[in-house]
Amino acid sequence: MPLTPEDRNRIFETLKAALEKHNPPMAVSQNKEGIVYELIGNKPVPYGSKKKIVPGMYFSSVVARKDMVSFYFFPIYYLKKDYQDIIPTLIKSLKGKTCFNFKKMEQLNAKELDIMLKKGVQAWKKSGYMK
Repeated sequence: MPLTPEDRNRIFETLKAALEKHNPPMAVSQNKEGIVYELIGNKPVPYGSKKKIVPGMYFSSVVARKDMVSFYFFPIYYLKKDYQDIIPTLIKSLKGKTCFNFKKMEQLNAKELDIMLKKGVQAWKKSGYMK
């Protein structure tokens, strides 16, 4: 069954609300109502091979698409082994290295999402991406 606009909005708003709990200490870099919401660290850091200073290290975003809602979570890229056991429901929606794709509300688990985001914030603090 295709994703209805109502379900897409519910999934998007659930993920956005989970991210909003971490602002502050995180900073919002994009916020287009119902389309995209993105968080970055709150400290300028060098990035890339040229060590260009960026306003904050990318952390996570939620993007509404036509047939799904994508949730990008960068800490899982290098800490995947730390997450596999604590988010068994969410990990099933992980496509690629950092992207979770949701087509049904049942794929979301609010408790696992909160645990995952808290662990990610701790990783960002430990890595020096936050004040």
